[in-house]
Amino acid sequence: MSDPPEKLRLDKWLWAARFYKTRSLAKAAIEGGKVRLDGQRVKVSREIGVNDTLRYRQGRDEREVVVGGLSDQRGGLPKPDCCSRRPPGASPAGRRKPPHARPPAV
Repeated sequence: MSDPPEKLRLDKWLWAARFYKTRSLAKAAIEGGKVRLDGQRVKVSREIGVNDTLRYRQGRDEREVVVGGLSDQRGGLPKPDCCSRRPPGASPAGRRKPPHARPPAV
């Protein structure tokens, strides 16, 4: 079996780590500015490495993850910490509310 890559395309990693169902959806999110690497907007072909910090938005949820490992193959459901982990000080769900979020209805 081959060694894991040292660098990997961002769209491929987002797909392999199961953040998006298809690479096309990952690509659309990156091109739409919904994915940031170390606070900067990036291109689809940008290569990422272990310990890079990603912030991405899906719907109203904004999440931040740290790349914990690289894989270009999408296998079965991975163990939670094999590909990504929460940054220090993140909320348990890894979510951040946008500043305009409404409080829940009572």
